[in-house]
Amino acid sequence: MESPGATSRPGATVGGCPLNTVDSPADRAGRPGRRSRLRQSGAWLAALVLLATSGVVGCRAAGVDAVTPVPQVLAFLPWLLVPAGVALLLAGLARWRTGLVWALLLLGALGWWLRPYGPGPGGGDGPVIATVKVMTANLQFGRATPGLFAAVRREKPDLVYVEECSFVCADALRTGLPRSVYPYRVVVRKAGSKGSAILSVFPLRSAPAVAGTMAMPGATARIHGVPVRVQLAHPMPPLPRQVGLWKRELGRVRSFAAAGRAPTILAGDFNASQDHAAFRRILEDGHLHDSARLAGHYRTPSWPAGAWPAGPQIDHVLVSGGFTVASARFFPLRGSDHRGLVVRLGMHAGT
Repeated sequence: MESPGATSRPGATVGGCPLNTVDSPADRAGRPGRRSRLRQSGAWLAALVLLATSGVVGCRAAGVDAVTPVPQVLAFLPWLLVPAGVALLLAGLARWRTGLVWALLLLGALGWWLRPYGPGPGGGDGPVIATVKVMTANLQFGRATPGLFAAVRREKPDLVYVEECSFVCADALRTGLPRSVYPYRVVVRKAGSKGSAILSVFPLRSAPAVAGTMAMPGATARIHGVPVRVQLAHPMPPLPRQVGLWKRELGRVRSFAAAGRAPTILAGDFNASQDHAAFRRILEDGHLHDSARLAGHYRTPSWPAGAWPAGPQIDHVLVSGGFTVASARFFPLRGSDHRGLVVRLGMHAGT
């Protein structure tokens, strides 16, 4: 005899005879309850992901680098598309409308900031009076010194900015890239990552360095009779306990860039990408432009060397408005965790 409110479930037999089994009201109530709990858990997980991601995106929107871990995560801003997409999926499965809207807005904001930052390709005034090929290379404590020599022989740049040129690197420059090839140079001999060098085929006149933990030498080059400021950038990276130092040293680089309106080529490992406010401020002052952006390579990763499909572009060649960018290319630098960057510039009359 069936109990009141029960439903039959076919398939069971007793003594070979079919027997209708039943689901009690409690069983029927349990299944929707479990689904409800799963949806609630999905909504909570989506909310946690959205909160964490929104914190970083909010700092990007506000133009602040904040504190650890925000600067470190901002370097990999394109990767935030992954958690935002996961949150969208979870919110959809949980039927959480607010979460769906939140995730879509977050994805839209991320898509907006994946666009190139800064002005588009422009042009200098007057005819091109000189072509200048610039290379910047971080040698990772000098380990990539042989790789640098091979790249320089292949590319034949006119100006070479070398970061993390250790004692061994500085000594090797004398024979690997002798003065017969680069007669003018500024070399700061320091241990490990602190050493740096600028090599030039153009005459150099000494200029004050930008103060920093790692050497950031500068000079004035005479290019086709025009004095051009050449400055190497290598501020400290935004390590968890050194974010304040990173901001101060990038601020000094910005002060150099804004100090005058003379033609300028500022290049090196900035330890900052277009998603860091401290780097964008250098460009927002209006004097300098990012050559990779002008050449259409604004999201090409430069560190770590094997970054795929997206990583930060922290190695830059910034130029003043009298230069046009004919090409910019990142290349593998054997022995280094950075990729090198070589840029071909046109210097215009009236620069």
